[in-house]
Amino acid sequence: MSSVETLSKEIKSIFGKEVRHLSIKHNEVTIEVKINDLLSTLNTLKKHKALQFKQLIDLCGVDYKEYGEVTWTKPRFAVVYHFLSIELNHRIRVRTFSKEENFPLFPSVVDLWPAANWYEREAFDLFGFMFTDHPDLRRILTDYGFVGHPFRKDFPMIGKVEMRYDDLQKRVIYQPVSIEERNNVPRIIREEGFHNG
Repeated sequence: MSSVETLSKEIKSIFGKEVRHLSIKHNEVTIEVKINDLLSTLNTLKKHKALQFKQLIDLCGVDYKEYGEVTWTKPRFAVVYHFLSIELNHRIRVRTFSKEENFPLFPSVVDLWPAANWYEREAFDLFGFMFTDHPDLRRILTDYGFVGHPFRKDFPMIGKVEMRYDDLQKRVIYQPVSIEERNNVPRIIREEGFHNG
């Protein structure tokens, strides 16, 4: 039995129905957890002797709006966590969905993994996700005056405003985007223009 199969067997026996869905893809276990069970599940993943996922590798937001080519029936927004058990040499991916599309809300995991602080700030900044009990939830990559969340699929590709320094006003100003939309279709390169010589 491979280590991935052993891990999935452990997950099933420890959590039972608490894990809504378990899959193995690319030699990695992914579990889906209800948002109400998230903190207790993550706490067990970290502290259970058979699991020991003590290192948070990544936390990222996902916008599933119009996902894939089939009709998406799950909620739009999710947070995906990637963990590593150094002691047992296992990796696991945990996904949970927000109940609310208009105000995506997730519990903060900063108390369990302090490294989550900046990851959660990034998800807040780029997706507009709120994290309850986060110690300092503010923008981390965009400017404080930035409008919107650029990783949402409904955010316009050219943005809404641009920032520049105005010499007359001696300050940074915001103005509507002045970039003209362009055709992103690549040009065709023809063979007849090349010489072998």
